[in-house]
Amino acid sequence: MSTVEPSPAVESTPRQGPRPVRTTLRACNDEGARTVVTTRDGRSLVTDEPVSRGGTGTAPTPLETVVGALCGCSAVTFERAARELGLDYEGIDFDAGYRLDRRGLLGEAEVRPYFDTVHVDARVRTTAPSELLAQVVEITEHRCPVRNLLVDAGVALTINWSAAAP
Repeated sequence: MSTVEPSPAVESTPRQGPRPVRTTLRACNDEGARTVVTTRDGRSLVTDEPVSRGGTGTAPTPLETVVGALCGCSAVTFERAARELGLDYEGIDFDAGYRLDRRGLLGEAEVRPYFDTVHVDARVRTTAPSELLAQVVEITEHRCPVRNLLVDAGVALTINWSAAAP
């Protein structure tokens, strides 16, 4: 079974109505490409660029962080849906990548400055029936905030879900 703990973040049910959550974070950039982001509870993450693009090469790029957030958000959303439907699993392994045209980042107005495509292979370590896995995936993709941000931005997003032996 997954070890992801449920989050007290936003959920909405007809009985309870909306439960909005407001959260904040701080980010500090001391010139250059490296930025330290600190969350509401004091945890931090760092984004950077490779040395070849003016960074220090010490952390994931902001775009890599977005794709990582997609994997993390998909995992948390999957865990909640799996719990609701009774799907037993041991975890999910993600392989993800993206493609973009750097000309947009460099200022060419006709080229969008963000992802053209994002592709993810998600292998769920489970022996559950494929029909149950498909139901959990459908709920996950409907509810995952990061996935829906990318889709709504017009990114060609593909997530291939499959079962793998635990």
